[in-house]
Amino acid sequence: MEKTAAEQPFLRNGPDLPASPVVLSVPHAGRAYSADLLAASRLPRATLELLEDRLVDKLVWRAVAAGAVAIVARRPRAEIDLNRDEREIDPTMVAPPPPAAGLIPSSRTRGGLGLVPARIGGAGPIWRRPLASGELARRIAEIHRPYHAALADALVAARARFGMAILLDCHSMPPRVPGAEAVAEIVFGDRHGTSIAPDYVAAAVEAATTAGFSSARNVPYAGGYVTSRHGRPASAIHALQIEIDRSLYLDGDLREPGPGFDRVARMLAAVAEALAARSQEPPQAIAAE
Repeated sequence: MEKTAAEQPFLRNGPDLPASPVVLSVPHAGRAYSADLLAASRLPRATLELLEDRLVDKLVWRAVAAGAVAIVARRPRAEIDLNRDEREIDPTMVAPPPPAAGLIPSSRTRGGLGLVPARIGGAGPIWRRPLASGELARRIAEIHRPYHAALADALVAARARFGMAILLDCHSMPPRVPGAEAVAEIVFGDRHGTSIAPDYVAAAVEAATTAGFSSARNVPYAGGYVTSRHGRPASAIHALQIEIDRSLYLDGDLREPGPGFDRVARMLAAVAEALAARSQEPPQAIAAE
């Protein structure tokens, strides 16, 4: 049976025919918590929401209104993390455990932030019992793979129309800690120069700076699975991650829109516009990869 709009794991926002070479990805802002997911958690919903990139899906509307396509997750990160390889699984949290040969051990899985998050800092383990292997397979088949297929389709469609495509993977990061080592308000991640041509990163940084935001590149976030999977500069598909300090656009509780919300939405649209404009410049203006 076909899923209703409310049951879809993600939304595709924007024009049917690409009006921009830029495609936005919002993998961590989903808030459609099912009753089964909440019942399986030993933590309340408010704590699970700490995993979210809170309301980033609401920040992209100006970029979409200007012509960009956005693929926006509806299912929460607590259910499945779309910015992880489907093999980044902690085998101890699955019953029966999957074969070790098919998994990718990583610092993220060891830290409890694999494909299905296992714990939240300061709150402890999330789940009452191990996840059934069949349920994990369902989440991969019905949520993870379709999301990335939709991203790939949107990027291919944009490239077919404009000769190239750029993925802007949108995230938010915890507020900077006063007195700690300085961290920029905006962090762009390009997988240390491998996921996108440098001229596009320069255009994004310039747009953020012009909008009045400090920015950094790859420190402390260099881009995750979405960026590495879809960024293929040699095939004219580029990918750039953007991390935005949550205190810039949320209220003091980091839950609802704050006074800076529209300013950040405008900045995000300006970054998308700058990427689109740079991509359509004459080839000789684009730095060699």
